[in-house]
Amino acid sequence: MTTPTIGSILLASTNPQRLRSWYLQAFNPAVDPNGFLLFGPVAVLIDERDDIASTAVEPGRTILNFHVDDARKVAQHLDTLGATWIAPLEQRADGWFAAVADPDHNIIQIIELSPEYLARTSRATEASAEPCL
Repeated sequence: MTTPTIGSILLASTNPQRLRSWYLQAFNPAVDPNGFLLFGPVAVLIDERDDIASTAVEPGRTILNFHVDDARKVAQHLDTLGATWIAPLEQRADGWFAAVADPDHNIIQIIELSPEYLARTSRATEASAEPCL
């Protein structure tokens, strides 16, 4: 059996239009004909559900990691949208990291990995790409 692929994520909301608008303004993703927001190989569908709270009850349970080329520029842009920072942008050993809450209080991370980290881990990434049986 080959390893399944995560092709999309459903991000549920009681106010999907507000949440969708924020993600469009925050990251400017392409949108496919079915309304999925395209973030590289992973698509995000923001859809309404009536069996959830209006804000995330345990926002740290699932965190979306957005890998970016310029974390400082993304953080500045999010500031213009009135971002609620969980952890401000900081440089760590492996790059730049920050955590921000979306309008439903889901936590998302902004990550800019350093060239050194990427070079050091390229072989590990290639090895982990082999299918599991």
